[in-house]
Amino acid sequence: MAHQMKTFESGATLAAGLADRVAAALSAAIAGHGEATLAVSGGSTPKAFFEALSARTLDWAKVKVTLVDERFVPEDNPRSNHLLVKTHLLKNEAAAAQFVPLYQPEATIEEAAKTASGIVPGMTKPFDVAILGMGTDGHTASFFPGGDHLDAALDLKQPRRVMTMEAPGAGEARLTLSFSALQDAGLLVVHIEGGDKKAVLDKALAGTDEKDMPIRAVLERAQTTPDIYWAP
Repeated sequence: MAHQMKTFESGATLAAGLADRVAAALSAAIAGHGEATLAVSGGSTPKAFFEALSARTLDWAKVKVTLVDERFVPEDNPRSNHLLVKTHLLKNEAAAAQFVPLYQPEATIEEAAKTASGIVPGMTKPFDVAILGMGTDGHTASFFPGGDHLDAALDLKQPRRVMTMEAPGAGEARLTLSFSALQDAGLLVVHIEGGDKKAVLDKALAGTDEKDMPIRAVLERAQTTPDIYWAP
């Protein structure tokens, strides 16, 4: 499986190194086409990276930030990825960035997905930067084993869009960018930390069943070779 492995001695050095890399990619995109798009993931792993990136100097007013996936909860909910990003990334220098949420206060999650598909960046051309995480079950974005729309989410023939996903391991119903919207990002990163996640990654790399471990789709079929950032 194609990937580049980048190992750091600590979470802090990873956060700084990834922030430098992402800031450079966003600045290059702005220089190249006047704007930049960034899709980020939730969870506890990216907090230090968000904090580091928020302090990097670039033309943040020309950056649109969105989420790789989101729970179908309002932004003031403690489990909201929007809240996480607002708290840790959209401040300091990055306060000037424009955030485009996946969650929309529509009557149903299907309506919210349709609304979000019409406004979030990355729907008409590749993201400049997409940062993925990975769960201990081998999920990435909201591509969960057993997910009700997993096959469609991983189908690269399907259009770029925001989708709904429900799965036994997901808790709340989710909104997620399709694999087609993520796999060709200019910079594609899988950010994982800790020995447990490294063991999950090694298992993913040793097999091919995408339904069992959907992260394999990224490692095997993404158009952009993913960089794996890992620290113990």
